[in-house]
Amino acid sequence: MAEADRGMNLVIRGVVLFFIGVFLALVLNLLQIQRNVTLFPPDVITSIFSSAWWVPPCCGTASAVIGLLYPCMDRHLGEPHKFKREWSSVMRCVAVFKVDFANNIQLSLTLAALSIGLWWTFDRSRSGFGLGVGIAFLATLVSQLLVYNGVYQYTSPDFLYVRSWLPCIFFAGGITMGNIGRQLAMVPEE
Repeated sequence: MAEADRGMNLVIRGVVLFFIGVFLALVLNLLQIQRNVTLFPPDVITSIFSSAWWVPPCCGTASAVIGLLYPCMDRHLGEPHKFKREWSSVMRCVAVFKVDFANNIQLSLTLAALSIGLWWTFDRSRSGFGLGVGIAFLATLVSQLLVYNGVYQYTSPDFLYVRSWLPCIFFAGGITMGNIGRQLAMVPEE
C-alpha cells in the first residue's frame, strides 16, 4: 500500500472512530441523565440531545485515539490479535453497556466481572489489557477532577466523587473501541 493510501486510510479510520465515539457518548450520556445518574448544572445542558456540549467531542476524540492506538500497539509489540475478527463479535462488546442494577456495589462487581470477561472473550492480549487499565485509570481520574471542579456531579458518588462502576465502563469502552479500531485497521486481501 502506498504511503499516501496509508495516510488516507488512517484519516478515514480516525474520522469513523470519532463519530462512533460521539454516537456512543450521546446514547450513554442520555441514559445516565434519564436515569438520574449524572447531574449537569441547568445552564450547561444546551444541546438538543440533553448533553453537555463538550462530552461528545471529548469521547469522539478519545475513541479515535484508542481505536488507532490498539492496532499500532499490536504491531509495535509484535502481538497480532489472535481471535477471528468479525463485526458481529466486535458489536457484542457494546452489550456490557446495557446492564442496569439498583445497588452500586452489585453493579460495580458485576461490571468488573463483565469487563474482564469482555477482554478475555474478545481480546486476551497484554496490550489490550494494559491499555484498558490505563484508559480506565486516566479517564476515571479526569472524571474525578471534573466532578471536583463542579463541571457535573453524580447523584450517589461512592468512589472519590464518582460512581465505583465508572472505571469498569471505561475499561470496557477501551476494549470495545480498540476492537473496532482493529477491525477498521484490517486491510482487505486483494
